[in-house]
Amino acid sequence: MPYTEEEGGLLNNFAREPKVYQAEPPTAGQQRNYIILGILAAFLVGGVIFVAFAVSNVS
Repeated sequence: MPYTEEEGGLLNNFAREPKVYQAEPPTAGQQRNYIILGILAAFLVGGVIFVAFAVSNVS
């Protein structure tokens, strides 16, 4: 773990802060991919719920 050193030579055991940067907004292609993945995730969750109900009513 990296330590910072103060002026008098004492070690400071607080972690170094990472460099801060501004996040860039997603591009149109990334937004499209997020929408597609969201729809696929919704179908997956819906399918799992459907299978759970179908199996629970088998008896």
